[in-house]
Amino acid sequence: MTRRQFLLTAASTAAISGLTALPAFAQDATWPSRPLRIIVPFGPGSGNDIVARLVADHLSRALGQPVVVDNRAGANGTIGALAAARSAPDGYTLFVTTNTTQAAAPGLMKKISYDPIKDFAPVGRIANTPALLVVNPALPVKTLPELIALAKARPGKLSYASGSAGTLLPGAMLTSMAEIDMLHVPYKSIPLGLNDVVAGQVDMMFTDMATGTPQVKAGKLRALGVSSVGASPVLPEVPPIAQTLKGFELLAWYAMFVPTGTPGPVVERLNREINAAVGSPAMQERLATLGLQPVTSTPQELADFSRSELTKWTRLIKQAGIQPE
Repeated sequence: MTRRQFLLTAASTAAISGLTALPAFAQDATWPSRPLRIIVPFGPGSGNDIVARLVADHLSRALGQPVVVDNRAGANGTIGALAAARSAPDGYTLFVTTNTTQAAAPGLMKKISYDPIKDFAPVGRIANTPALLVVNPALPVKTLPELIALAKARPGKLSYASGSAGTLLPGAMLTSMAEIDMLHVPYKSIPLGLNDVVAGQVDMMFTDMATGTPQVKAGKLRALGVSSVGASPVLPEVPPIAQTLKGFELLAWYAMFVPTGTPGPVVERLNREINAAVGSPAMQERLATLGLQPVTSTPQELADFSRSELTKWTRLIKQAGIQPE
């Protein structure tokens, strides 16, 4: 091949490569060109739902497209997680979820139809939340030690609800660490369980702060403790459970993921917008009123965090004696 032929061939190859790269580039450059949806694996009114709607509002304004929240509750959040995992990785389906689907589900269930690590690309963290232990005001207890004493006096008679791993695990930890016997009543979502505690159908429940705090402030529920080491600023009068049961600590969390294979530039843009939203004074103030702790991260930091949390929650579930269903 002559030098002239070589140069002509090289130029032709470069031109063809440039043309084949154009569609992918154009796709990334024009994203988003239509509405987006956020799959939430729990029902309306849950802490997960509230956080997702705050994020949706910011993204809608920042991206110039409507962002719709799609609630897919059931089976410890795995119905929504599977729907998100099977969605097209085109940047138009987002997944705002919790530790329940990404860290606890493999330990709570004998089989799940998705891989919390392999099937999702991490975008960014949003917030942490302690669990809040609440009881029906008619229950004759005002402190955690009184509740433990009552449970020991009535073995198997008191009941506690759950609507997620973040509300099931602390309940199991309480019964194990306090050496008490209580009946567990599972619900499809946290608000459904909480409604029955308010109605007196169930005695107590660990709830997320966003869902439980308004009920406590309205006098519909009595709060006995929080699962964080320190008291929550939104309910400073409620003591940490660790004051009664040494070593009792558990934080749930919220984060955004997308299906694996979503274009890198889309993930990077979403991460920037999530961090901007969580870092804004308005969002931080709103999260604080809900009892949530704002947290930001890079996609890689969330990836590392997710792996460590999967190990942690699996261990805690085994220690609490919870049998996979």
